[in-house]
Amino acid sequence: MGLRRSFFLLSVLCLVAALLLTYGVYSTCARLAERYPVYGIVIAPDGVTTSMETLTPEQESARELLNRIQILAVLIIPVSGLGLAGLLFYRLKLRTPIAVLNSGTERIRSHDLDFSIPDVSADELGQICAAFETMRGELMRTNQELWRQAEERRRLNAAFAHDLRNPITVLKGTVKMLRQGHGGDQALERFEIYTLRIEQYVEAMSSIQRLEQMPVCPKSVNIALLRGELTETAKLLAPSLNVSVMVPDAADIALDHGIFLTVAENLIGNAARFAREKLEIQISLADGRLRLSVSDDGEGFPDELLRNGVRPFGRKDEDAVHFGMGLYGSQMLCVKHGGELLLENRAEGGAVATAVFGLAVSRAGAEYSKEKA
Repeated sequence: MGLRRSFFLLSVLCLVAALLLTYGVYSTCARLAERYPVYGIVIAPDGVTTSMETLTPEQESARELLNRIQILAVLIIPVSGLGLAGLLFYRLKLRTPIAVLNSGTERIRSHDLDFSIPDVSADELGQICAAFETMRGELMRTNQELWRQAEERRRLNAAFAHDLRNPITVLKGTVKMLRQGHGGDQALERFEIYTLRIEQYVEAMSSIQRLEQMPVCPKSVNIALLRGELTETAKLLAPSLNVSVMVPDAADIALDHGIFLTVAENLIGNAARFAREKLEIQISLADGRLRLSVSDDGEGFPDELLRNGVRPFGRKDEDAVHFGMGLYGSQMLCVKHGGELLLENRAEGGAVATAVFGLAVSRAGAEYSKEKA
């Protein structure tokens, strides 16, 4: 029932009840007054006057009180009936919706949107509460979207910083070799390749909002080139370790060269941090996929990481430099390239990270060559 109809119905009921009560009080007072003798004089038709019984002071006071009660009942009871109608209208129709709206307003003011507005009625105030609940839900969805975008931007910035660190390390190592008079044309070529790669990476990252939007641009790459790059990268990122690189014989494959190098550098750099003495890098081709495995002889991956999977900003508590984006970013890039990232611990000790890339292999050898870095 609507508010106006409810108020009108309550007003009519309370007013009728008040009038009936007024009539009852008035009639009761009149009957009580009849018990007292009528005082004054009686004038007969012939002009003879007769004095009636004189009332006592107590009787006069009682009759006066009854007269006042009758007058007050006629004035006060109907007005009180209307007041009672307003009070009942507030308690039955207004109090609960107003309390719900006030509570919701206070929670929103304190930045708490994790609540819901119940359905209080089907009248106009109930519709206002329903609209308030819709507004709260929209605010919560908007806040969640803003939080998600901020988290995505945080992840993107962390991945951007992380993925630039390895190429910069390679460039610093190349600069050091050039200053020492080593490397020659090969070092200059590597310097040019990595500079161009950083430029392309910055342009790509500046145009995306999420890691999942990273474009994949596969091109034909000779696997011998990958072998050389893996060897040089391992020398620069793990100079003190005994590194072995195993790849198939010459083959042309179609993959995103930049994504492959980013993942390779992440896996090699991560393994170099925990390896004790040696690092093993291996590429295999099978079923239209390239598998890049990086093994170390360190402590292995934590059980929690293997159990729960790779997550952004997952790092050891004591590690304040690395933000846990290497494995997570590599996983995202592998998925973008039609593959996946596999993590396991070896029975003899150490960890193995395998990046799988979906690709089209044009020519692959069955034999492996091994090169010591």
